[in-house]
Amino acid sequence: MGEAQQKILLVDDENDILEFVGYNLKKEGFDVYTATNGREAIRLALDVRPQLIILDVMMPEMDGIETCEEMRKIPELSTSIIAFLTARGEDYSQIAGFEAGADDYITKPTKPKVLVSRVKALLRRVEHVGATEAIDRSDSSIVIDKSRYIVVKNGVEMELPKKEFELLALLYSKPQKVFTREEIFNTIWGDNVIVGDRTIDVHIRKLREKIGDEYIKTIKGVGYKFVD
Repeated sequence: MGEAQQKILLVDDENDILEFVGYNLKKEGFDVYTATNGREAIRLALDVRPQLIILDVMMPEMDGIETCEEMRKIPELSTSIIAFLTARGEDYSQIAGFEAGADDYITKPTKPKVLVSRVKALLRRVEHVGATEAIDRSDSSIVIDKSRYIVVKNGVEMELPKKEFELLALLYSKPQKVFTREEIFNTIWGDNVIVGDRTIDVHIRKLREKIGDEYIKTIKGVGYKFVD
């Protein structure tokens, strides 16, 4: 997939931000769409199916967190990466964003080169995940369907947010192997993406809520492993 074909949806209630960010991304050959509120963003996202959605957190009526939560309920948007663009750098905001199903966090103001670099790193993940082979483990009570981003447990299908799915797929690919926190960060988020220290913990907790506590074991001071 070439960059010229990649679609980015920018959502912000400030037109100057849309113009500034949109201009710099269009210069790089991206196909950029814009929306000024969450409801408009959801409609537009369903229409154009962007690879990346950049959401402002602080918006009237329907804020970025709510918009992200709604988007993560829509199967057609399951493979879209969602990143928050916000002036708020507090840790609790980042945790709230990841709880809602976001993949990354970009603090504004940001220099154009830094922004473009982050966007390209995020979009490389789409290509990487798409190229990953399906995991086939007939010995497990859990089946992971990478083509549909579906997890099947005892015959029951469930949809997971993108990052939760990728984290489970990583652990699942090598049962009993202990993945260090650093390995998980670098594989799932990329070593050039800055996320909060609690990001992995939040995702692990949400996975346990959905598939059961018994599948993911914490190795204190090291990381996590999949047990089945």
